[in-house]
Amino acid sequence: MKFLVDTHAFLWAILSPEKLTDRARKIFLDPEADLLISIATPWEMAIKAGVGRLNNGAAILTNFESLLAAGGYRTLETSIQHTIQSGLLPRYHKDPFDRLLIAQALDLRVPIISSDDVLDLYGVRRIWN
Repeated sequence: MKFLVDTHAFLWAILSPEKLTDRARKIFLDPEADLLISIATPWEMAIKAGVGRLNNGAAILTNFESLLAAGGYRTLETSIQHTIQSGLLPRYHKDPFDRLLIAQALDLRVPIISSDDVLDLYGVRRIWN
């Protein structure tokens, strides 16, 4: 099964797996899970690292593609339709990166692994508890 991974869940999986719920951890450890990382994730991480809001940001970004390969992740490219849809979504969530993930999940009909319960307002299937 395919899963879109929110940025914080990706970071927790590689840096602080104890922050993951048992349900999320099982998915990350399942070799059959198809884990998708949006192109928005490294973009968001680079912006946060650039303003000092992401510890270990430079090391993670320097080795980003290796981390993806080692964890069995696949990169999800962003389509023009995803960007348009993210801008047209109701304003429940103000974070543009999360809005893009929501648009991608809705379009592809895949659940998102995320602790962010605001995503529930958009009707996406969120995997956490």
